Order: sequence, then structure tokens, then C-alpha cells
Amino acid sequence: MSAHDPSAATPAELLRQRVADDPSTPLVTFYDDATGERVELSARTFDNWVAKTANFLVDGLGAEPGDRVVLVLPPHWQTAVWLLACWSAGLVAEPVDPAAVRGRDAGEPIGSSGPYILAAAQEVLDEVLADGEAEEIVGLSLHSLGGPLADCPPGVTDYAEEVRAYGDRFSPGRAVTPGAPALHVAAQNVTKATLSAGELVGAARDAAEKWELDARDRLLVDMPFTTLDGVLIALLAPLASGASVIIQRNFDKATLDRRATVEHVTVVAGPPGPNDASGSPYRLS
Repeated sequence: MSAHDPSAATPAELLRQRVADDPSTPLVTFYDDATGERVELSARTFDNWVAKTANFLVDGLGAEPGDRVVLVLPPHWQTAVWLLACWSAGLVAEPVDPAAVRGRDAGEPIGSSGPYILAAAQEVLDEVLADGEAEEIVGLSLHSLGGPLADCPPGVTDYAEEVRAYGDRFSPGRAVTPGAPALHVAAQNVTKATLSAGELVGAARDAAEKWELDARDRLLVDMPFTTLDGVLIALLAPLASGASVIIQRNFDKATLDRRATVEHVTVVAGPPGPNDASGSPYRLS
């Protein structure tokens, strides 16, 4: 199948298609400018992480199709993995900005509706522990070398400790259909808050066409996964088009020109550019 084969009707099928077409070249590159971390994952390696995480969700946490997973995670390659793992298992992913949970009243639900599995970065674990709608809480260290949580509170499952035990091939108990609910995002700039798997693929193809993306493109992205635009630009449009993406956290704008050169960047999204002061994607000349 080619990167533009219309037979891929769900995000998980887009990923399987990418692995079949181009398993070895980079799919996701991640930078954290606060720590100097750089991680690069081929489509095959990314898919292995997705499969392990999906198996962990289903076999380890008992998630069933239609269940909700709230992701209190920053822009990170593991956030992208969790999104695809949720969609592979037929779960509804609800990304939430970690900054938004700080200062909440104890026990106040973080997700829009519960119950749900809650996956949170270590930096906000203390703020989410009392969430009354969370049936399971998973802590992510986001450590560059895959290390465990520095401090794992009682009742929290340490993702890094658990996920490696699961298989790197995933087969859902029943097929995920294009009509299955897949992503719940804040309703601003979207006509509906919950999108199906098929709607996400359609939006990804539309975005790839709008931005004229193809397999030669490298996208440098400084956007959260908490909006539909962020999910499309930083994950699904690259999958749909055959492009690759560079996800950034704690982005130091002083590095933009050098990083664009080193990483052979063709499209930038997030930092305001010469073509669009809003930070919408623009193509480098």
C-alpha cells in the first residue's frame, strides 16, 4: 500500500500502512531543549511501542473498546505512542494540558466525563492522585533512557516498569471500525468535541493535502496534542502523507535555524513564521 492508499480507514491502519511501506526511516524525532534530549524512532520502533502500550492497556489494565483514557502529558514521543495505542485498542483518547490540572480542587475530575484510565506525567502526579473518576492511574517518568518514576505513589502504575513486559505485536479482540469514537478534544475550532477513527483519518488526509505534504517532508512541530490541529500536525498528517515529524518540548526558538538545517526540515508549525504569524504550518524556502 502507498502512503495515499484510501483503504486505511483508521489511525491504526495508517500506522500499519506506514510500517509496511517504510519501516526503517525516521517517523518521529523528539527534542527536549531543557534537557538536551534527542530521541529518534523509525516507524517499526514506534509501532513496537504502540503495540506494547496497547497490550498494557488491554491486558494489564483491562481496557475495553469505547473506554476513555485521559492523557495528562506534554508534547512528547510517548504522548504520540499513547494516542496510537488508544486508537489501536478502540479507546477514546482525551489529551489534557498538564498545566491545566495545577491548582484544581482535590478530587475534581480532570476528564470531561468518567470513569477513565488516567495517564499522567510525573510532574503532575501529585495533582491527579485524588481524581475521583480515575479507575486507574498510570505514571510516566518520560525519562530519556526509559527509567522508572523517581517516586511512584501508592495506587499508581509505573508505565516504564510495566510496559516492557508486554508483546510488541497487538491484535484487538474485535476490529476497530471507522465509526468508533477515538479522540475527545476541547471544542474550540472544531464542530464536534469527539471525533471517530474515520473522521480523524479524513481530517489527516485533508490536512496533508492542504499543506502539500509528501514523503520527502520533515515537519518541525512545537504544538501540544490537546487540540485537533496539534494531533493532526504532529502525528496524523505525517502518517497520512508519508512525512516524518520532529516533536519539541521546552522549545528554544534560538535553535530553530540550526535545527532546521541539521534535521533537513521542510515545514515548520508552532513558532510564528514568515508566512503565517499565527504559528500555522509554513514551508521553508
